Amino acid sequence: MSTHGIFRRAAVVAFWAFALAAAIGSQSAIAQSGPTFRDIRVDVAPLRANAGDPTATWVMRELSAALAQAQAERGGAGAPISVRIDYVLLGPTSGGVSYRSPDQMVGVVTVGGVERPLRASTSYYPNPVDQVNVDQSNHDRVSQLVQAFAYWAVREV
Repeated sequence: MSTHGIFRRAAVVAFWAFALAAAIGSQSAIAQSGPTFRDIRVDVAPLRANAGDPTATWVMRELSAALAQAQAERGGAGAPISVRIDYVLLGPTSGGVSYRSPDQMVGVVTVGGVERPLRASTSYYPNPVDQVNVDQSNHDRVSQLVQAFAYWAVREV
């Protein structure tokens, strides 16, 4: 392979890594800028038993902030909310250009003593750049699931 081809590939990977880091940085800045609510509890013990780390750690860190942000967007703190996450299911990471892989987060939301199951889903479209850093790709997918789960958890409150 020519030197030009190697540098071109490295430049493409660097560009996508920078774009991805910028997008994640802006999302966490948004999530942290909102008010915090004390009446949010997140339990990832079942997820840790099923999927282990780092998935359980990512969900634990991000879900409280996402729930607080979702509550703020709906106009306030609302009722105390407790969430238990049982599973994070990431679909396959391979496929064609138009292939869509479903990702899901499954858990239980408790508001005012009433428990209800909740399943949030997002779609992942495989990208060759994701194969370079699988951990970062999986973290991004989990972050999207966290946002979707928080949206639906608070919407039903």
